[in-house]
Amino acid sequence: MNRREFLKWAGASGALALLSPLTSAGKTTKKKLNFVFILIDDMGWVDAACYGSTFYETPNIDRLAAEGMRFTDAYAACPVCSPTRASILTGKYPARVNITDWIPGRQFKGARNDEKLIGPRFNLQMALKDTTIAEAFKQAGYNTAFIGKWHLGDEMYYPQYQGFDINIAGTSYGWPAGGYFSPYKNPMIEDGPKGEYLTDRLTDDALEFIEAKKDEPFLLYLSHYAVHTPLQSKKQLTEKYETKAAQLPKIEPRFVPEGKKQNRQVQDHAVYAGMIQSTDESVGRIMDKLIELGLADNTVIIFMSDNGGLSTAEGSPTSNLPLRAGKGWLYEGGIREPMIIKWPGVTKSGSICSEAVTSTDFYPTMLEMASLPLLPNQHLDGLSLVPLLTNTGTLNRDAVYWHYPHYSNQGGTPGSAIRAGDYKLIEFYEDNHVELYNLKDDIGEKNNLADKMPQKAQDLRKMLHNWKKQVNARMPESNSGYKASD
Repeated sequence: MNRREFLKWAGASGALALLSPLTSAGKTTKKKLNFVFILIDDMGWVDAACYGSTFYETPNIDRLAAEGMRFTDAYAACPVCSPTRASILTGKYPARVNITDWIPGRQFKGARNDEKLIGPRFNLQMALKDTTIAEAFKQAGYNTAFIGKWHLGDEMYYPQYQGFDINIAGTSYGWPAGGYFSPYKNPMIEDGPKGEYLTDRLTDDALEFIEAKKDEPFLLYLSHYAVHTPLQSKKQLTEKYETKAAQLPKIEPRFVPEGKKQNRQVQDHAVYAGMIQSTDESVGRIMDKLIELGLADNTVIIFMSDNGGLSTAEGSPTSNLPLRAGKGWLYEGGIREPMIIKWPGVTKSGSICSEAVTSTDFYPTMLEMASLPLLPNQHLDGLSLVPLLTNTGTLNRDAVYWHYPHYSNQGGTPGSAIRAGDYKLIEFYEDNHVELYNLKDDIGEKNNLADKMPQKAQDLRKMLHNWKKQVNARMPESNSGYKASD
């Protein structure tokens, strides 16, 4: 549905809403909670001021944190985008739905002779047989809208076939094909005036949806392309942060080795900072619109990123310190995310949660928040966060898992990982060695405890292997054409 069709649809359905009864048997019905889910692409854990950035300016994300719960140990289900996105919408680990790399990844390009392994084939779309979170809400009478990046299959698997009433800009593209300035070269969004900025435009469309559905329950899924490459920000913002960067003390070294890549150590990229600010402004505009329409007290806002910030490749625009590495890696910099949930009247404003949570948890959480029946056969790998949000309990979870059997564009190598309590183990498939870290004492994953704590490493590795069997995790194969470099 394009912008013109959306406005026509919104007007028609709004008129029908005026004819719908607001009462049943003379009693006023309780108004359903609205949901706004904001997903950012490639935003790192430390890319907001409330998470520690001193260079990027994020007053609106900070405001959201001050009004909701900020999670310090929230994880994406994968260090790259498509798998995490599938995990949010299905409540299942990427390994279970067999989407373990960005779509389509490199599976059709042939093996490289400098890589020891060949990653397994994986699905090129999110299966229609899964009942997505959007379908669950749609069946409960919610209006549903998807605006932004999809990247979960070709046209027959687009959002409009996965439970969303409308789809604006959601395609198979993993980045803005035409860049961030109109014309966008995206068949699911009409071009705006020349020079219109995509982050602003997607927000405009989101605000129009909220306005059109202000009298009905809605689920708005605003999935920004920002801050993914190409690195492009508005001129005035780039100039602002160039001036700010010039005033920073010179830090050396700005990059340090991480595998075969260089890992950025400082946040001072002016263009990226401008992209962060535009994203932050989007959050503020959404919050202000809800206040304007009197919906703020009845709308849950969820904010999350799909993987860690780019720090080792593709421009290396940000630093994730104190976390190690970034997007494409199983170290914390690739999987730990900024995450905030505002549940008005329920979650204590300005609260902080340090329990490990992951992107599969949104599905059951949102259903319980909305007083909708849980679908345990669907969201198999998610746990409701309601006990945390209401401060009434903890999660009954043994561990959180990751499976990434591919080489990433950012330098990461095939492996899997498990976090149980404060301990995290990573198993690397090139040589089957493991690394063990105590994240409470060593958030930067600098001190490998595998040799000092062999029993703990063995126990976690056994849990990881059992989990892989349960989810039918596909494994990489040896590359017969591998040639070791001199």
